[in-house]
Amino acid sequence: MCRMNRASNFEGRAIAVNRKARHEYHLESELEAGLVLMGTEVKALRMGRASIADGWVSLDHGEAWLEGVHIPEYLSGSWTNHTPRRRRKLLLHKDQLRRLEQRSKEKGVTVVPLRLYFKDGRAKVAIAVGRGKREWDKRQTLRQRQDDMEAQKAMRHRQL
Repeated sequence: MCRMNRASNFEGRAIAVNRKARHEYHLESELEAGLVLMGTEVKALRMGRASIADGWVSLDHGEAWLEGVHIPEYLSGSWTNHTPRRRRKLLLHKDQLRRLEQRSKEKGVTVVPLRLYFKDGRAKVAIAVGRGKREWDKRQTLRQRQDDMEAQKAMRHRQL
């Protein structure tokens, strides 16, 4: 599977970022996937309106689906407007789908969206395989982040 450090390695301006995913899961590997969208969904995304915090990826019958993602209705849309929380198909290669399906069958593993963005005029989503964190893992991560911020603050004051 494609091994990437962060979702920021993917180009493009972020429309929506799932900060909750990094708090809730140990992220192991990331992929970039295309999205099958309706016209009004693309227009709503171009307005920068979307939420992927509650989203997840489900795999069934050799296809990947993005679920729980909220793309609000396009304000200037007509009767052709989309439903905000519909399932959206992800575009991945067969070998990527096969690997994701194998990994998602493991206990405690899920596939979550990290970032929604445009790349070369096409909507893309960065997804990652994640293993759920326990409560003490979350506290440890928060404590480590706070210690790092305090150390950086001390370094800044020392340089002045």
